[in-house]
Amino acid sequence: MKLHVKNIILITMLAFVTIGGTTSCSSKKKLAKKEYEAKLLQAKTDLNAIIEGTTQWTLEEQKSRIEEIEKSDLQNAEIDALIVKAKEVVERKMAEAARVAEEERLRQIEEQNKVKQVTSLEDYFTIIAAAPNAETANAKIAEALKLFASPDVPVLIIVYHVGDIIDYDAPTTAERYLNYIKDQKKVAVGIYNIKYDSNNKITELELIKK
Repeated sequence: MKLHVKNIILITMLAFVTIGGTTSCSSKKKLAKKEYEAKLLQAKTDLNAIIEGTTQWTLEEQKSRIEEIEKSDLQNAEIDALIVKAKEVVERKMAEAARVAEEERLRQIEEQNKVKQVTSLEDYFTIIAAAPNAETANAKIAEALKLFASPDVPVLIIVYHVGDIIDYDAPTTAERYLNYIKDQKKVAVGIYNIKYDSNNKITELELIKK
């Protein structure tokens, strides 16, 4: 009788252990499934945000997140398709950003060249005025005229400027004004404004009396 009772207790204990082990294993599986589903949902959310352009991440951060999702190997056809689309979107945006950056770089170079050209023109004024003889002055005038679209480019000289009121002297041309500097042997003006054509040649010059 005692032996029979012991057997029953032993069987009961084994049953509890077995049930407990099965329950624990089942809980782990449920937890793993929940974690997977959470990762899947987050991946879909992030990829769709990247595709739709609603994320606040930088392009580098978006690229990094796509790579992270790809490496996680979620083995989901929808995720795989979203990864492809997200990559295309980010690559296109990065290419556009690179294009804009290059255009800005070229614009800055062009602006720098314009500044250098303005300085060169002012230098020519000084050089022509200080030329030791007419031959040297004429050679420098010929060089300076290369900065203009033509020798007949209009030159406007501001004699009075207060607020919105501007008075000009009689208009002249680039060639005439450079020869005027040669004859006067002095420069009494500064550059006020310059207009350029698509070839970066001067098409209009505004000077202001000092």
